[in-house]
Amino acid sequence: MMRAVRVTRFGGPEVLEVVDDAPEPVIGAGMALLDVDRAGINFADTHQAEDTYLAPTTLPFIPGVEAAGRIGGRRVVALLAGGGYAERAAAPLATTFDVPDGVDDGTACALVLQGTTAWHILRTSARIQPGETVVVMAAAGGVGTLAVQLARTFGAGRVVAVASSPEKRALAAELGADATVDSGEQDLTAAIREACGGRSDVVLEMTGGPTTAACLATLAPFGRLVMYGMASRQPTPPVDLGALTVRSQGVIGFWLVHAMRDPARLLAGPMAELLDLVARGELRAVIGDTYALGDARRAHEDLRARRTVGKLLLDPAR
Repeated sequence: MMRAVRVTRFGGPEVLEVVDDAPEPVIGAGMALLDVDRAGINFADTHQAEDTYLAPTTLPFIPGVEAAGRIGGRRVVALLAGGGYAERAAAPLATTFDVPDGVDDGTACALVLQGTTAWHILRTSARIQPGETVVVMAAAGGVGTLAVQLARTFGAGRVVAVASSPEKRALAAELGADATVDSGEQDLTAAIREACGGRSDVVLEMTGGPTTAACLATLAPFGRLVMYGMASRQPTPPVDLGALTVRSQGVIGFWLVHAMRDPARLLAGPMAELLDLVARGELRAVIGDTYALGDARRAHEDLRARRTVGKLLLDPAR
């Protein structure tokens, strides 16, 4: 038996229950037992807890899709099928990566999911081109803080960060954003256009609802909006394909699960590049709060209330 966070009914943060009698993970072929030192917390975890995630969830379950720790004496970080909010987890070897000396567990957790997400959104989905203007929504979040930096590294001419508080916008500016916008602006489209100098080429969007429509309206001809989440839990307005045609624009969805199905081709390279950028001091993972395993419920409350910045972590030893 082990200590873990278990969900036996769907709902909000209140359904996260800390137990001392969770069964040990089953280790099948191509798997290894990971002693978890830090587990990552993601906004998607809050959707999974209430069964509003992109894929259906079966009860009971232990949340958590990435964790850093040890397999034997080897320091690793792994993308998991679930089970990260625990003392031990089953790690698929195909999505387990060595963590080099000098990279802490929090940074490793940030890179393996949010870092590879930001990498693929910019490179694979948006196909960023030198000199383009990139708008990053939720710019102080786990993906956003990395995307602001990577956009600049990948050749963006201008990076505009959108966030909900002065402190979050100041963080985005510190990370390299050329301009910042308050996500609470009454006319968000006009505010983004002004910050962009008239138009955007790439928008990274994960809010949903009317925010998506406001972002779409800022795109220049040949602009691309990449949708990778729906934090507001509001339905996204239907996209008029005819209007996209008239404006030569694109709306693209992204879900890291598809890269996880071909990790040798779609994850190993991005992960190696991200670790190299960190080693050279050209990329910084912003680590937010580290919560005790017993405070997982509070972590989800803070995340949903937009009180957090950067990468959130769980410490299963506490």
